[in-house]
Amino acid sequence: MLDHFEKIQKLKDKVDGVPNFRRVPGYKVYCCGQPTQAGFEKAIEKVTEKYPKDGPIVWINMRQEPIVYIGGNPVCARPPNKIGEYAELGNVTRASVKADEEEFVKVVEGRAKENGKLKVVDVNKKESELEVKDLISLSKVMEGLKAKFPGLTHNRIPVCNSAAPLEVDFDTICNALLGTNVNTPVIVNCQVGLSRSTTGCACACLFREFQLSASYQGLVETVPGVNLEVLRMDKYVMDPEKDTLCRGEFEVVKELIAAFDDGAASKSECDKVIDKNGPPPKGTGIKQLRENIAESKLSYEIMDDAAQAFLKTKIMDNIQKYVYLICFTGYLREQSKNAKGEGAEEFKLTGGKASVPTESLKVGASFCTWMDAHPNFRTICEEGKGKLQWERDIPQDALDNLVNLANADFHQNLGKIIHDIYLTGHNLFKDMPQGDHKKRAKYRFASKTLMRILPDNLKTEVENLINQKTMTLDLYEILGQCTWGQGTKGV
Repeated sequence: MLDHFEKIQKLKDKVDGVPNFRRVPGYKVYCCGQPTQAGFEKAIEKVTEKYPKDGPIVWINMRQEPIVYIGGNPVCARPPNKIGEYAELGNVTRASVKADEEEFVKVVEGRAKENGKLKVVDVNKKESELEVKDLISLSKVMEGLKAKFPGLTHNRIPVCNSAAPLEVDFDTICNALLGTNVNTPVIVNCQVGLSRSTTGCACACLFREFQLSASYQGLVETVPGVNLEVLRMDKYVMDPEKDTLCRGEFEVVKELIAAFDDGAASKSECDKVIDKNGPPPKGTGIKQLRENIAESKLSYEIMDDAAQAFLKTKIMDNIQKYVYLICFTGYLREQSKNAKGEGAEEFKLTGGKASVPTESLKVGASFCTWMDAHPNFRTICEEGKGKLQWERDIPQDALDNLVNLANADFHQNLGKIIHDIYLTGHNLFKDMPQGDHKKRAKYRFASKTLMRILPDNLKTEVENLINQKTMTLDLYEILGQCTWGQGTKGV
């Protein structure tokens, strides 16, 4: 599959060959989609404008797909059912994706043997043909860049699109950044520069916060007149006018932050980093990892059952990711406190304070070990990620009214029933902005509510027809079957 496609660029400012390149405000952390072969150099030149080109540069690739370059353009291997879909390719490891990449080169060479061309598709399933020339794997592209940028490291951390990275993936990110100065550029990419790379960037920023907190607090404390409270990340407060879901106040998150002393502060710091990685005005990115959950929940309310089942899984995956980011923040905050003390004697300042250089900081335990020490966090996440109100509750008095009308004389009261269903729906969804989303949500509510209150004989008839796929759970189809459709039972 071709990595690049029409309208891949989502951001206003463009770097040729590097989709959606941007810098996270306040950090030397950069995010982008999969660059072209020439785009790699442009991206690195961009981040080293005021930084030595032979200095350390950390590149993190979050993709699960094996990637090769044909004529300088990236092409990935995906199963047929994952073309144009989210990349959820199962248990992919750094070793397996590297092996797949080498095999992919051989496959491309084999397919191009006859006429020197390769059939490819893009995310929109549009077919085209490429002339196979200058075929090279991604790993060899990165090795070639080290001639000009000898401090460059390339780290493959394959993660799926929606769910949290594995616990070991968080440790791999930490290991990629340990021993680097806080000003060392970090570039994170996925295919487009959306979800996976944004997740990786958030993790990198949180690690930089660990370094800043552990290293610079002692130094800052020696400066007269500095108000340390102003500098604290855990004092971050979100807009109280925002919806509770947009603020990340899910039941599972409430349970998590109540489970450890640093829970509330960890959520605040995590939220600030997420906002900096999100869209303007607070960030420079595209994807808002926390608010995206609330947006998906809004979409869920207007979809049919099949689409809802798919989206429900995605929403729970994204909630799991958010929970794990808070856990990762809590882990790094704990490591920061420990790291300050470990280097206190070696890096003591005048006045007794200590400031360990960021590149000398160590973590006392891995994230996996920390989670092992807090097994209840895993339980809270697994059992709580689905604790969301998936359907809006109809007020009991309104439901009782509709049931009474239906039981008294369904056909005689049908006009009143439909009127009252829509009136109830209007009040139920009054928080949603006007538009197609609200219309579809109210229509779906009306369809489900009418089905719920049908007299038993009609309900059985409609359910059988739906099971036979003769009709669907649609308001007008139900009304038609219950009125002029009578006498067509079993049709």
